[in-house]
Amino acid sequence: MKIAFIGLGNMGAPMAANVLKAGFDLAVNDLDRSKASGLIEAGARWVDSIPEAVQDVSVVMTSLPTPSIIKEVAIQGGLLANMKSGATWIELSTNNLDVWRELRGNAIQYGVHTLDAPISGGAEGAEAGTLTVLVGGDKAVYERHHKIFEAIGSRIEHLGDSGAGYVAKIAQVVLCYLHSIALSEALMLGVKGGVDAGKMLSIIQHSTGRSYVADRYGPSILNGDYDPTFELGLALKDMRLTLELAQQVSADLPLCKHVENIYDRAVSEFGSQAPHLMAVKLLELSNEQMLRG
Repeated sequence: MKIAFIGLGNMGAPMAANVLKAGFDLAVNDLDRSKASGLIEAGARWVDSIPEAVQDVSVVMTSLPTPSIIKEVAIQGGLLANMKSGATWIELSTNNLDVWRELRGNAIQYGVHTLDAPISGGAEGAEAGTLTVLVGGDKAVYERHHKIFEAIGSRIEHLGDSGAGYVAKIAQVVLCYLHSIALSEALMLGVKGGVDAGKMLSIIQHSTGRSYVADRYGPSILNGDYDPTFELGLALKDMRLTLELAQQVSADLPLCKHVENIYDRAVSEFGSQAPHLMAVKLLELSNEQMLRG
């Protein structure tokens, strides 16, 4: 099976590497060719343009940062227009439902099958091949491509019709941002009350408030690097996708609205490329208290 992988960022490149390791014939493309150097050395084929990359393959996989870029690659970039009829587009990003419905309609006109398959597990999971893959789309199409999903993930869930994967991804990823803000407030309460920041984090990590966020990101708050592996602007993008989805399904989410506002202010203050936990710094500044272990 020939596969083209488009988008070789922090998640895309290691996923593509695992697809290659699984024995698939792989062509790769990205705006920055340097991101493909390791893959090319391992046996992947670099292709200069998206139309050329997708025209002779059975499967196209995309890992892209925003809905607007997904749409640009699919339409203006020529992905759909140059895919073979009967080929499958596996979209691994976090996307807006309305954008996906439009693109799926275009794909149907070209005879292209689609699976929305956003992933969860971070860059470490992408490298280890242990991601959770949340799939929406026709079950028969999903089953034909299960070995591809096994190459990148250890937990693979087919959740229903087209769009179901995006819904599940957005619904679960929003907790990361809510937890980050809640964790910072709990730490702030303890520190302002006289408890050492490191001891406070340890208490949280061993209490009913324990979470992946406390374990994974708590130390990055306390050491002041605010976790540079993920950008603040992408966190805000996910929060906005959450509120867009809430509107689409008529869900009232007041806490999500509040947290989205915090991330929006943080991007205005620190820039979209700042580490995602810089949202916590707003709390530190307002309290005139840094959280340091």
